[in-house]
Amino acid sequence: MTEPATTALALTATAATATAASALVPDVDANALIGAVAGGALFVTSARDLSLPVRATYLLVSIAAGYVAAPEVIQRLPLHSTGVAAFLAATLAITVTTQIIDRVKAFDFTSILKRGA
Repeated sequence: MTEPATTALALTATAATATAASALVPDVDANALIGAVAGGALFVTSARDLSLPVRATYLLVSIAAGYVAAPEVIQRLPLHSTGVAAFLAATLAITVTTQIIDRVKAFDFTSILKRGA
């Protein structure tokens, strides 16, 4: 059985290879794509407590969110590189989203109903 770190590294290498291939397609911002993959890979390799399918899903979602959010980050922050913007967006996308999901799961909605009555 392979180690989780090795599996995550293989998953990241596959995403990097796909990124390099898709950068050859016209109208694809290669800098943003590479930044998004790097940001997603950072999260996936640090989330060792998650299963491989969950990490693969998080990697794909993080790459997509980072690539799509890069132009918005460029407008809001004093950055000039879409790669750096996509890296930040990809890293924060899953990190913040999982924190919000965990807080919603732990929130007691009945307390709102009791307060209103």
